[in-house]
Amino acid sequence: MTIKAWDWDKQWRNIQTYEGHTHYIMNIAFNPKDSNTFVSACLDRTVKMWSIGSPIANFTMEAHDKGVNYVDFYPGSDKPYLVTTGDDKTVKVWDYLSKSCVQTMEGHTNNVSFAVFHPNLPIIISGSEDGTVKIWNSGTYRIEHTLSYALERAWCLALRKDTNEIAVGFDEGVVVIKLGRDEPTFSMDPSGKLIYTRNHEVLSGNLSTLDQPTTSDDNTNTDGSRIPLPTKDLGSTEIFATSLLHSPNGRFVTVVGDGEYIIYTALAWRNKSFGNGISFAWAPDSNTYAVLESKTKMKVFKNFKEKTGVMKGAGSLVLDALYSGPVLAGKGPGYVMFWDWETGEIVRRIDVDAKNIYWSTTGTLVAISSDDSFYILRYDRDAYQDKVDEGTEITDEGVEEAFEIVSEINESIQTAKWIGDCLIYTTPTKLSYFIGSQTYTISPFGLSSSSSSRLYLLGYIPSHNRVYLCDKDMKIYGYSLSLIVVEYQTAILRGEMDVAEEMLEKIPKSEINKVARFLEGRDMKELALKVSTDPDHKFDLALSLDDLDTAYTIVSQLSSSPPPSTTPSTSTTATSAPSEEIKWKSLGDRALSVWRFDLAKECFERSSDLGSLLLLVLSVGDKEGLRSVVEKAIEKGQNNLAFAALLQLGEPEKCVDLLTQTGRAPEAALFARTYVPSKVPEVVTSWTSDLKSKKRGKIASGIANPSTNPELFEEGWESALADWNGFSSKLSAQHLPFGLVFKTTYNDPDIEVANIHFVEAQTSIPVPVVHDVISI
Repeated sequence: MTIKAWDWDKQWRNIQTYEGHTHYIMNIAFNPKDSNTFVSACLDRTVKMWSIGSPIANFTMEAHDKGVNYVDFYPGSDKPYLVTTGDDKTVKVWDYLSKSCVQTMEGHTNNVSFAVFHPNLPIIISGSEDGTVKIWNSGTYRIEHTLSYALERAWCLALRKDTNEIAVGFDEGVVVIKLGRDEPTFSMDPSGKLIYTRNHEVLSGNLSTLDQPTTSDDNTNTDGSRIPLPTKDLGSTEIFATSLLHSPNGRFVTVVGDGEYIIYTALAWRNKSFGNGISFAWAPDSNTYAVLESKTKMKVFKNFKEKTGVMKGAGSLVLDALYSGPVLAGKGPGYVMFWDWETGEIVRRIDVDAKNIYWSTTGTLVAISSDDSFYILRYDRDAYQDKVDEGTEITDEGVEEAFEIVSEINESIQTAKWIGDCLIYTTPTKLSYFIGSQTYTISPFGLSSSSSSRLYLLGYIPSHNRVYLCDKDMKIYGYSLSLIVVEYQTAILRGEMDVAEEMLEKIPKSEINKVARFLEGRDMKELALKVSTDPDHKFDLALSLDDLDTAYTIVSQLSSSPPPSTTPSTSTTATSAPSEEIKWKSLGDRALSVWRFDLAKECFERSSDLGSLLLLVLSVGDKEGLRSVVEKAIEKGQNNLAFAALLQLGEPEKCVDLLTQTGRAPEAALFARTYVPSKVPEVVTSWTSDLKSKKRGKIASGIANPSTNPELFEEGWESALADWNGFSSKLSAQHLPFGLVFKTTYNDPDIEVANIHFVEAQTSIPVPVVHDVISI
């Protein structure tokens, strides 16, 4: 029945005892606006306010008819409120300055264990021994939701102040609940004036007054870094805002929330108009607006007075939200409707399950986003007006020609803004923009942003060449995006080539290659090649255009240019060399395909592509080139390639030498027996010596040497050797390729005989038929 204060800095000494309650004390709470005062709840039906330094209560309130279980302070600075719960099954809100009860909330059917004001949302959360958790509107004190998880009695609750998550403890377990949407409420006009809410407070800032980016190393100008923004209190709003919306001219701001809307003046924050509404949309003239009072009731106002009539068919539709634009847009379950602001006629109905609708500032393009993709449509006002002028009956489907689909992008948009015909948008992982029919990444969030939470698009300041975003706590971040680049791309898309050429001179050098890749994507490769300054990109473009001379010049410059660093690391050198070899190889392949053999040969040589070079020199009969291939292949250790080239050169002796030098004595011996009998004794001697050095003498003793055991060779070694010597000397005088001469008994007999007769007819040399073949 007492409360005691303990000082842990003084070895947990009891420094004060507070007496006055006459029953069990269930809960205490410290005042967030004054840490020297606290309040207590007791089963003696009272709530007492205390000061830390006094053992006597400042005042006592008879709070409930039965015991009080819980008490908590209102966390904001605008209301001196307490919330209490009791065994009388009620929740009460008190003004502790006037000591009066503001509201009694009934709905629980058993003792109420706790009730708290949510720090971010306009709700009170209560839990009871009846097993339910109730969500109350802290403005109207009406029940918004009742949650039941069949876990017996609810006893306690914990809040995360940085999120909208709460944890509720029951007899049988714990439940974590996420309330509302964890997103900021803000609006920024085209000039950069930002207005946002924090609970019922309204704050403002001006992004156009931020320092413009420089080329210095100042971290505030780094993409993704946080930018300090001076803010000021603009006032407050009577409703908890779920959306803010500037009028097109920036003079008014509409606040929507709690089933109501209020129109304020943007500068003085004066109430201009108000009413019931769950969604709101401005017309381009800033004098006309539409209000969705309920899902089936819409009103249209002009100069703040309700217009007679309503949008055609709106009363029979179920709508979830309205969207500002050159025509009024409304989304429903599975469809989007567009109405003419003046006549109320249906412009077009589009069957799509939309999540959001974004109109371009030019009024000619609209983006419709869904859960996993978004669509870009072009609005043709003239096509619609022509149908109206012709007196064509407008059906519930509207005018089909009024909208034409431009593109479909398989990305999930979170937030988006238009700059002319360029759509800037965010996804969970990156900031991108769409123009023409392609998307381009401005920056991935995970690599550049200093924020660990989701980012929301505020808008674009042309004078800064920056896109501004915020997180849920309204911390501001900036990313660079050159306006001149966007304007250049727009001019290209419109076919205004003269205008684009004039703009090109104004584009910063750092953005030129981005422009070149855009042109490549539009299949304007000649212009992209002219614009690009990236050698790798220029090479790829030249190759795709079959401009081999330009490609040759580029890769030659890359090969002859010094490394970018005066002390290049090994990794840099190792990386650049293969890159250049790949370029030479690509150029060689392309040159070969267009019959430019000299260029192809040089490219294959410089890329060290000896396989391709071998095929090329064989095809054109380049004997010296073939010898060069042999030398380079041996130098690079490509012995199989060197062997094949030597064989084509008709130099079997060198083939045997190569096999021997590379530790392949068995293959050398077999090859020599078939093609160079005179070298067999030498190779066999080398072979057996190698085996003996490896202590494999038993195997060595089983190998016959024809110089000492000629009788073991069935072909008649002496006569075979004599025939070979005579044939070899005559063959050398004829300078014929070796590959035309030798045929084996394993070939097709008819083909073999024909070939033998051909060679004998050309050379008058009898061709020996060999009795074995070796494949290397």
